[in-house]
Amino acid sequence: MAVSNQGARTAGDGEAMCPHRLLLEHVTSRWGVLVLIELLDRPHRFSELRRAISRWGGRVVSEKMLTQTLQTLERDGMVHRDAKPVIPPRVDYSLTGLGREAAQQVRSLAAWTEERLDDVEKARRTYDEAREIRSRAS
Repeated sequence: MAVSNQGARTAGDGEAMCPHRLLLEHVTSRWGVLVLIELLDRPHRFSELRRAISRWGGRVVSEKMLTQTLQTLERDGMVHRDAKPVIPPRVDYSLTGLGREAAQQVRSLAAWTEERLDDVEKARRTYDEAREIRSRAS
């Protein structure tokens, strides 16, 4: 897998990244992970998806960020957008088969982080304490 040496990216040069890394970035982005996990259980309308995501850690996703995330995942073939021609307009979001596969993988990783968080926090404390001791010694 080739890796781009470019630092900051703009919207247009994301395609220049390694395609594997770009897709991984979309699937594992802060909001991409939560969108995929929430849609794994059932389709959601935009506002209910936004509320459901906000229950994960209490951070509220902006409408703009959720829209961008959904568009990115739709473009990647992970999310299906179903706009119904009714008044008021109704749009439902669901996972495609590809999105369901990705969501199951991401949900497994999320479950692992929940199960192992105590071990990670212990390792961080141990590391930080050892680093502090080394820094005082030098």
